[in-house]
Amino acid sequence: MTRRAVLTLFLLCWTTSVAAQSLPRVHLVATGGTISNRQGGRLTAQELAESMPGLENVARLTYEQFANVASTQLTLDQWLALSRRVNELFAGDSSLAGVVITSGTDTLEETAFFLHLTVRDTRPVVVVGSMRNPSTLGYEGAANLLEAIRVAAEPSARGKGALVVLNDEINSARDVTKTDALRLHTFQSRTTGVLGVVDRDRVVFYREITQRHSSESEFDLSAVTELPRVDVLMVYQGAPGDLIKAAVDNGARGIVMATAGAGATSGTQGEGLAYAAEKGVFVVTTTRTGSGRISGTGPSPERLAGMSEAQKRRFAFTVGGEDHQPVKARILLMLALTTTSDRDAIQRIFTEY
Repeated sequence: MTRRAVLTLFLLCWTTSVAAQSLPRVHLVATGGTISNRQGGRLTAQELAESMPGLENVARLTYEQFANVASTQLTLDQWLALSRRVNELFAGDSSLAGVVITSGTDTLEETAFFLHLTVRDTRPVVVVGSMRNPSTLGYEGAANLLEAIRVAAEPSARGKGALVVLNDEINSARDVTKTDALRLHTFQSRTTGVLGVVDRDRVVFYREITQRHSSESEFDLSAVTELPRVDVLMVYQGAPGDLIKAAVDNGARGIVMATAGAGATSGTQGEGLAYAAEKGVFVVTTTRTGSGRISGTGPSPERLAGMSEAQKRRFAFTVGGEDHQPVKARILLMLALTTTSDRDAIQRIFTEY
């Protein structure tokens, strides 16, 4: 090889190295799910990282294996550990652009919302999964993962809290929900719409999140060793109130009611809710319809004056769930109960988040 050829090769390698070092750094935390659930053994974080052609043009990726299970097998203790880990990553490296977390899709929206409320940094946390597994024709996991990394590396993704990226779309962890058991286009923000899209040329955002989250959150988990039990119960025709009583007797500190319409209960559930109030258990009212806002505004002074003491006590432990889906209201109530046992303070939290 001539001296000129050696010099040319050196300059090429040096230029490539400098270009690579200028790329934003993104950290991948793998927890499992369908995106890794290959026949014969789950893909590891390293194997997922190696599955994306073109990654070298997007970001410098580091990775770790947090867990490798179905999303429904993640425990609340693991939620606490995952949130702490992401907070540690951001606190320990100011140059880190963002974090991507792989998750199974069944409870992805819950994990994402928990991180939305407890990772106290402006940098993006992007939660990603896939509907098809790596052994299935049409597996979309590698494409989804690469798009999630692009979003995590995108400066305009800052300040938006936790984001869910699948199928070329960016949704806020606050609003998104899984709407179909099988179809690829399952994650949707029904009433608010997508937050943005991941197109071939660039990442585009269309709106902002106005509710409190991430760096503006009041939820500090550093001293929290266990999340309080909160159960979700549905209203249906002739529903028994003894299920509510059972939840209370088995240690629930809060109950989320997925009510009919805008707050209706049925059967003997009123008796169960009165029992919950007697025991000092908070009840958050949400709707089972999939969308709609349940106001936290209480009864008028005139109506309150005409109530019995039992009715007044029931109101004192009832919180309007605003527009939160029942499973997300559960998460918000769990976190609220780590900070307060005051009804008005909990209602404020549901109004602000």
